[in-house]
Amino acid sequence: MSELFVKTLREDPADAEVASHKLLVRAGYIRRSAPGIYTWLPLGLRVLDKIEAIVRQEMNRIGGQEVRFPALLPAEPYQATGRWEDYGPNMFRLRDRKEAEMLLAPTHEEVFTLLVKDMCSSYKDLPLMLYQIQTKYRDEARPRAGLLRGREFIMKDAYSFDVDDSGLDRAYEAQREAYQRIFDRLGLDVVIVSAMSGAMGGSRSEEFLHSTPVGEDTYARSAGGYAANIEAVTAVPPPALPTDGQPQALVTPTPGADTIESLVKLANSDHARAGEPWSAADTLKNVVIAAVHPSGERELIVLGLPGDREVDMSRLAAALYPAEAEPAGDSDFATHPELVRGFIGPAVLGANAPDPAQGVRYFLDPRVVAGTAWITGANAVDQHVFNMVAGRDFLAAGQDGQPVIDAAEIRAGDAAPDGSGPLEMARGIELGHIFQLGRKYAEALDLRVLDQNGKRATVTMGSYGIGVTRALAALAEKCHDGRGLIWPAHVAPAHVHVVATGKDPGIFAAAVGLAEDLEEAGLEVLYDDRPRESAGVKFADAELLGIPYILVVGRGLASGVVELKDRRAGTTAEIPAASAVSQVSEVVNTALRAGL
Repeated sequence: MSELFVKTLREDPADAEVASHKLLVRAGYIRRSAPGIYTWLPLGLRVLDKIEAIVRQEMNRIGGQEVRFPALLPAEPYQATGRWEDYGPNMFRLRDRKEAEMLLAPTHEEVFTLLVKDMCSSYKDLPLMLYQIQTKYRDEARPRAGLLRGREFIMKDAYSFDVDDSGLDRAYEAQREAYQRIFDRLGLDVVIVSAMSGAMGGSRSEEFLHSTPVGEDTYARSAGGYAANIEAVTAVPPPALPTDGQPQALVTPTPGADTIESLVKLANSDHARAGEPWSAADTLKNVVIAAVHPSGERELIVLGLPGDREVDMSRLAAALYPAEAEPAGDSDFATHPELVRGFIGPAVLGANAPDPAQGVRYFLDPRVVAGTAWITGANAVDQHVFNMVAGRDFLAAGQDGQPVIDAAEIRAGDAAPDGSGPLEMARGIELGHIFQLGRKYAEALDLRVLDQNGKRATVTMGSYGIGVTRALAALAEKCHDGRGLIWPAHVAPAHVHVVATGKDPGIFAAAVGLAEDLEEAGLEVLYDDRPRESAGVKFADAELLGIPYILVVGRGLASGVVELKDRRAGTTAEIPAASAVSQVSEVVNTALRAGL
């Protein structure tokens, strides 16, 4: 400890919100260099290396071969696939001294594809699985939570190359099973959820989420086994109803009713209906959204949804990708005077507008099915329409199959799309994401091989990512108490922390001997040899650093005993100094075998 490059802190860093961020900085595992960018210190690197080793072992076990690409790449491959634009401001772009466009890679699908194109020409070269563990870069608008959302991070990304779809299915399942083994070995419980493909593209996509209240991803699950990222959950629409025989739409004065709450109150006081009173679920609110396309074009759209639901901006962003979504502002409304705030209705939108070609595009929530009747805006101040019937009085944009945007909030109790019961909400940290890319990148970059019949066949691909630094942060979130970190033995920076206390030279000599003997027995040891630090400081540092077993050599040595603290079990026991090496070795090796 007197030589180790570490400095522990007693206070939490001012910008830290979650436990992993606080403890990794305080314990001297990482140091902030800039927002979302961290320097790795010796103790942090030791943990990181052990996590990477587990990932490598499982990738090699399924036939993966490791390569290493540069992080600085030319723009052309990403331009060919469209991701140069699709990534928008999240991609770090730069120019070299010759003005050539470059990027810091957020992922490496394109260059993996080109490498295989350069080296493989026949079906005999496939199947192939390549991977790397490498630093990625994304220009996060709001980096937060330390390693959980940074602008620079370490990821394992693997890619499979097959000549047919059945090969892709096998590769995908092999990766899926390997991921489960990796997270089992790390001691991280994960839920596998259906997910959106986003910038990656492709068809099947699943995330591996570690459930925790500090997770940034919300997912929905049912008791019957359904699980999906909230962005991928599809609403269950009610059955369509006949439009014949329904009352005609009626424009009605609604003074001051410019919110859903005030509209429902007025409807029940001035326009009460027999039986069930009006509720927010009977209203159709029309939310104006600005879709900002990668080109910079700003397009207004309107989303019609039941008034008892709010727009979920993350679900909306996924539905509009690669455009980004944000609420419309004053300048947006100024360009469309037909949009009367508080009283917007379908009659001036999309296919319903007097000039549909010039109108604002209009999309409906899946729950707004044909035959459902609504109270909605009449496009004039203090006026609403009652009995506005979908499919009779208004349509969505374009009207090719009633275009929908499934972006309303999903709530606990909503029906699971697969009929497996009501949904409940949970939060988690995304640790892994696997994709069946299909032929998107191979087609864009002309990756073809000769098949068994001598014909050129487009290769099909899969992409498989694990956030290595995120896994470390997730372990820190899970494995700590009020005093500090508590690493599992197999990923800890050392197995045993030997602490010499007091001023007696004999204690320090005995502690050195025990540390050396433990190392000879095959254990990794950190020895606190600092002569001027008090026992209290040493104990506080040992508990903060989180090495799972602390061997204290102090006053008890005069009676032939030392003290063994098990941080994971929360126990302390006196053991004979003479047999300490064998006893500690047995305890540690048992924990290593069990993956604890």
